[in-house]
Amino acid sequence: MIGVLGGMGPLAGADFLARLTLAHDAATRDQDHPQAVLFSATQVPDRTKAALAHGEDPLPALQGGIRLLEQAGAGCIAIPCNSAHAWFDAMQAATPLPILHIVDAAWAALAAAGVGGGTIGVMGTQATLQLRLYQRRLEQRGYRCITPSEAEMANAVVPAIARVKANDLASATAPLLAVAHALAARGARAVVLGCTEIPLALRGAGADVPLIDTIDALARATLAWWREDHTSPQPPPATMSAPVT
Repeated sequence: MIGVLGGMGPLAGADFLARLTLAHDAATRDQDHPQAVLFSATQVPDRTKAALAHGEDPLPALQGGIRLLEQAGAGCIAIPCNSAHAWFDAMQAATPLPILHIVDAAWAALAAAGVGGGTIGVMGTQATLQLRLYQRRLEQRGYRCITPSEAEMANAVVPAIARVKANDLASATAPLLAVAHALAARGARAVVLGCTEIPLALRGAGADVPLIDTIDALARATLAWWREDHTSPQPPPATMSAPVT
């Protein structure tokens, strides 16, 4: 069973389950789909404030959510929140379950889109970009990452993310699309949407540069984990001895 630690934000977690379902295009009935449990952990402290402004540490709440998913029977953990991955190592150290890394999923999506290296754009929260979550991991694989300017972040990206969290997707689309096009004009071959709110506003927006939807990417990576686990040989059931009379 797949464990989903969501709620950061709530719409992104719910959308992740929808994308997971849509990614399994070979399914023809309910029983063909993986079982999944979503914990919408809306009370996890703000990750950007914690990372950049000494806000409340979200790690205890993140680890608590993982323990809940363990108890529910999850076999892996997917976290449809980019900034939460700043605590990836500490979360992984606290559980025997594999946690699927969203940046690795984005890398696979870039490769699938035919972008095997070169200059790419990365959009995300201030914490995700300033902590270089994408830049560090992708630059090791041959990419050169460029990010929005301070003005673009302050005037477009940050306000648009806030609008998505408030369920106002329509007014977030135009400013986010303008920033994606600006990154393309500066040489980006593709733009990674490194905040799980951003794809919600840009899906279907008709950008003139490939947009890497990290919700989709993580859903596909999660489905790949499930397929591998689901098709691997399973140990035979334990035999029960006859009761002693």
